Amino acid sequence: MRVVVLGATGNTGTALIQALGGESRVTSILGVARRRPAVGMPKVEWLAADIAQADLAPILDGADVVVHLAWLIQPSRDERALLAVNVEGSRRVFDAVEAAGVPSLVYASSVGAYSPGPKDRAVDESWPTGGIAGSFYARHKAKVERMLDGLERRARELRVVRVRPGLVFSRQAATGIRRLFLGPLFPSALLRRGLIPVVPQLERLRFQAVHSADLAHAYRLAITGEARGAFNVAADPVIDAEVLGELLGARPVRIPARLLRGAAAASWRLRLQPTPAGWVDLGLAVPVMDTGHAREELGWSPERSATAALEELIEGIRSGSGFPTPPLDPRTGGPLRRAEFRTGVGAAST
Repeated sequence: MRVVVLGATGNTGTALIQALGGESRVTSILGVARRRPAVGMPKVEWLAADIAQADLAPILDGADVVVHLAWLIQPSRDERALLAVNVEGSRRVFDAVEAAGVPSLVYASSVGAYSPGPKDRAVDESWPTGGIAGSFYARHKAKVERMLDGLERRARELRVVRVRPGLVFSRQAATGIRRLFLGPLFPSALLRRGLIPVVPQLERLRFQAVHSADLAHAYRLAITGEARGAFNVAADPVIDAEVLGELLGARPVRIPARLLRGAAAASWRLRLQPTPAGWVDLGLAVPVMDTGHAREELGWSPERSATAALEELIEGIRSGSGFPTPPLDPRTGGPLRRAEFRTGVGAAST
């Protein structure tokens, strides 16, 4: 089985390629990314290509499965650049999959594709995928879901799988996540138990997470099996202020949602950090997901809890951990994070 992974060098991509290297049914892997990494991995051939510009059909020719993970979170200040990759790039991928006659497509959707929903009960994959209006990430994920609907109507013989994970954490992705969401000014040493005195407590600030290796296992099952459709993927427990407070040795303090959003918006406008307030909107709005379908249909179950994955991430950020691919490598930001400052803290990607 030949697998082409688009967006192969990020958090999920590196974990997936590591997982597929030990899969006997997979004979070759083409890892595609904007920047070719220098690291060698079993069964993997690397190709530098941008899904927004490259001729994709020849790249996908001969693939048994295409896994579409390519997605931009930065530059958060340039939605046109984000749309070119996230939405139009996805359209180009789907057209190329169709043109190349690829039998199976596995797409990285997200909890962020869902419309606002409950936090006190879990919803299954039938919950509407209309996204969250205030979040560019959610709007783009919802648009791509609609494109996939059209693709499935046109190409009924194509097996399409949509994987919808919660937040994805691991130690090897720590530097990449810190760079994308916290920025160069964040003092990593601060993430030590007892140094952060309080965490915000809001009724709807509850989210789900999964370790990237466990998510990669779900992708591997989707790639090598015959399943179709959408699958929610997350580990227990649901993380809230009490869980965060316990992990950080901090006291949950109730604050209004508008205050949290306002702080995020102001610090983003001042270029103190790269994450716009839409991420607060997304976190407060998305539903809690029921993962029963993935467990029953795919046979998936996580080896690590959501709290273990979060603990790994926190330790990884504190220690500057990473992986030798451009999005995850601690060296990508340059000495004293100078390359990150040159991007304008959310004005360009690193």
